[in-house]
Amino acid sequence: MYSYKSDATQFLNDYLQKHPEEVEQRIQGRLRLWDVELNPDEQKAFAKANAPRGAYFYQVD
Repeated sequence: MYSYKSDATQFLNDYLQKHPEEVEQRIQGRLRLWDVELNPDEQKAFAKANAPRGAYFYQVD
């Protein structure tokens, strides 16, 4: 079986093996930026405040 790994993948795997603390930092960064709970009340307010678009997007009324 052929299992090719690019130079970039090999570098990242090697780096993460030598610096295990980076794995924890990656997880913390993901939690901070992506895995957040959205406030349902704020989401409703955002949807309500969204103005409808006209037929031609760039037309100034």
